Amino acid sequence: MQSVTMAQANPNDPSVAVTAATAATAAKPKKLLEKKKTLPIERISYPFWFGGSASSLAACVTHPLDLVKVRLQLRSGDAPKNMSGTFMHIVREQGPRGLYSGLTASLLRQMTYSTVRFGVYEELKNRFTPEGSAKPSLPLLIGLSTFSGFLGGISGNAADVTNVRMQQDAALPAAQRRGYKNGLDGMFRMLREEGVKSWFRGVWPNSTRAALMNTSQLATYDTFKAVLMMYTPLGDTITTHFASSLLAGFMATTICSPVDVIKSRVMSTSHKQGIAHLLSEIYAKEGVTWMFKGWVPAFLRLGPQTICTFLFLEAHRKVYRKFKGLEN
Repeated sequence: MQSVTMAQANPNDPSVAVTAATAATAAKPKKLLEKKKTLPIERISYPFWFGGSASSLAACVTHPLDLVKVRLQLRSGDAPKNMSGTFMHIVREQGPRGLYSGLTASLLRQMTYSTVRFGVYEELKNRFTPEGSAKPSLPLLIGLSTFSGFLGGISGNAADVTNVRMQQDAALPAAQRRGYKNGLDGMFRMLREEGVKSWFRGVWPNSTRAALMNTSQLATYDTFKAVLMMYTPLGDTITTHFASSLLAGFMATTICSPVDVIKSRVMSTSHKQGIAHLLSEIYAKEGVTWMFKGWVPAFLRLGPQTICTFLFLEAHRKVYRKFKGLEN
């Protein structure tokens, strides 16, 4: 009793400060556990098309970076070897509008590929998340995002082939240019001139890349977002969305870079070439560095694209919740 009275009488006593600090330290894990337990369970079914809409808006912002990335991956001869040189070369040769070559095909791709990969992922996530669980497990997210990404890659392959060709067209000699007017024109000309198989050119590397992209983008975004919401005071805010999408963009770029290079090489050609032969040819000419060729422009494109996509997606969700009276 006497020690307690003295502690109350001398609040500046060092021993009191140590005791208070120890108590505060011991309380932190409890607060984290409480925060984890009280994480809101969001089981709202959003419209299927939200992912495609958000990705299309993001594509309008980041298309010039995607164009530069493809040009670097497919460069030949005396074409510029770096991002800034490629960027300036396009502007000099075609003007500012040249930076948006193939935009219609890019939007068509997002409306097919991204609509399916986001829509299927969210639907399956709602179906397979156990009732009463704050969030699905990471292995479940990886499995669902891989499956939905693979489906998205197949559904968007024709638009993706058209997109790559339109982005590369201006860099080809005049005699080799295809001159597609827009995304739909390119798809149907491919069908007439090369047959239905042209729509599925490179479908396996593209679908593999789409599965890896979805896993490294959607699953990591959901995981990073949940961690930030549970263990930081940020909450469900734009700051959380920005940080989570930036980390997801870094992961996606690194994991998908090798497959992305192969996909661009396969889709840009009109003749048949096996993946094994292509790999041996690239390795003989460029060594192992081919795996990360164009990584910097890929990240500078995919990082902002991932950030914009998830910020637009979260904005879609916020408006939907407000419209439905589910905001809080």
